[in-house]
Amino acid sequence: MATPDVEAVLLESVEEPQPPELQDLVSVDGLITEPVLGIRMLMSSRDVGSIIGKGGMTIKAFREQSGARINISNSTSSERLVTVTGTKDSVCKAFEAIGKKIEQDTASAKPADSEATPSVSFRLVIQTSQCGSLIGKGGSKIKEIRESTDASIQVAGETLPNSTERAVTISGSPDALTLCINQICAIMLENPPRGPFIPYKPHALPNQAYQPRVNPNLPFQAPYTATFHTAAGPATTTQQMRIPNDLIGCVIGRKGSKIHEIRVSSGAQIKIAGNEGETQDRLVTITGTPEAVGMAQYLINSRLGEVRCSDEK
Repeated sequence: MATPDVEAVLLESVEEPQPPELQDLVSVDGLITEPVLGIRMLMSSRDVGSIIGKGGMTIKAFREQSGARINISNSTSSERLVTVTGTKDSVCKAFEAIGKKIEQDTASAKPADSEATPSVSFRLVIQTSQCGSLIGKGGSKIKEIRESTDASIQVAGETLPNSTERAVTISGSPDALTLCINQICAIMLENPPRGPFIPYKPHALPNQAYQPRVNPNLPFQAPYTATFHTAAGPATTTQQMRIPNDLIGCVIGRKGSKIHEIRVSSGAQIKIAGNEGETQDRLVTITGTPEAVGMAQYLINSRLGEVRCSDEK
């Protein structure tokens, strides 16, 4: 097991190639052929070290097997934000792989004479406007998810600090969690975020030691002390996508209001090229941390999805 300092280095150094499935999402003419979504979750630093693996080999395998992007925030708090971005199928495969890895590590750490099957928990971070759709009228939808997946699911009543997002905790076997994630993805795709969006960011303690809070019901929460150094800034990446001219206006918004909102919400730099000649689309360049870029892509795709849905009605 790598020391926390080494884990911090891995978070900055692990390269993430663009998965084939994500490359196919935007065709040559810039039209999105399959919807993309991003699901974020909070994980303890120790769990993060487990899914990264030695030299980043485990997370690299998860990315290749699932076709999803898996980005981990470079934070000095006791929790990290893990963002999984891709098609619904690739996101579910990524969560399945992560769940089985955590279950495996939990099982190997328990006493040899214990016969209890370890339960895996994911603490998802979901926009408040989408939580209503997840709960359903009178709690009907969340009850349906529980009964059809055998997973436990709890939606926090309050938003996370300084954000418009809530924690949604799901627990169960990796198979049950995969079924649950599949239904959550479907709900999020059908109900894009609405209203102001302020993403949750774990409270950072730069250049200080910290003591993680311990929850006996969650795996890999044993307390330990670690010091993270933040002298080196997080790695940045650049992604490009093409958007048809007749749709670019909805991404920019009136007087640039929508693109400003996406920039602020994601933390990424977004540049839209001018209309060159007789081209039918505009080049959009997104730069920032992998997490910020993934969030910006998700917000842009959600905006385009909203417009297409309204055009169809």
